[in-house]
Amino acid sequence: MNEATKPASYDDLKAVFFNGTLKPSPQVSNTDGLIAISRRIMEKQGVSTRVIRTVDHDIAAGVYPDMREHGWATDEWPELYPAVLEADIVVVAGPIWLGDNSSQTKKLIERLYAHSGQLNSKGQWAYYPKVGGCLITGNEDGIKHCAMNVLYSLQHVGFTIPPQADAGWIGAVGPGPSYLDEGSGGPESDFTNRNTTFMTWNLLHYARMLKDVGGIPAYGNLPDEWKAGTRFDFENPEYR
Repeated sequence: MNEATKPASYDDLKAVFFNGTLKPSPQVSNTDGLIAISRRIMEKQGVSTRVIRTVDHDIAAGVYPDMREHGWATDEWPELYPAVLEADIVVVAGPIWLGDNSSQTKKLIERLYAHSGQLNSKGQWAYYPKVGGCLITGNEDGIKHCAMNVLYSLQHVGFTIPPQADAGWIGAVGPGPSYLDEGSGGPESDFTNRNTTFMTWNLLHYARMLKDVGGIPAYGNLPDEWKAGTRFDFENPEYR
């Protein structure tokens, strides 16, 4: 490998994977099997990774940072959210149920949305320096539908989405083996392994680029400046 193609250093990056499985630990999660591929690649580059299985935590439903302030008796999300703040890469992973993302995945996205109005140190939306991706598992069709929902949601609240930032595995239509089941063919799927690898490296590359340039430039995307009257070259034509 020559210097022109040698990967950069990634050992100062942090990544968090959220597993939206409906199975509490220590039950086997097929989604965890797919997460492990991406996680191993990152850790080989020195990236610090963490996996959070949301069903293992008492996360309240809602769209506010702390739902204890909105009628819930308990809410562990405020204790988990620092993992998002510290991460350069956030991967939302989960299974397909009834052709859609699991309830745990949907709840996670709602709780991420709860912080979308907060600002980073530049005065931009809080997620601007971060990149996002997704991994989907199941045994019927629906990967693209689920990924579309996740990736749209992440970019809408401020994450940067690299090219080909999703991957997944599904078996044959109808009842059948799941990803980690013996004979499923999932871990041997060249298509899934290729896409997961490409996704992982694209996340690493984009996180590296954003970190090296200090994030996304602040001109043109500061909500408080807009509120104060700055228009960043926007012109409102006068209609007569």
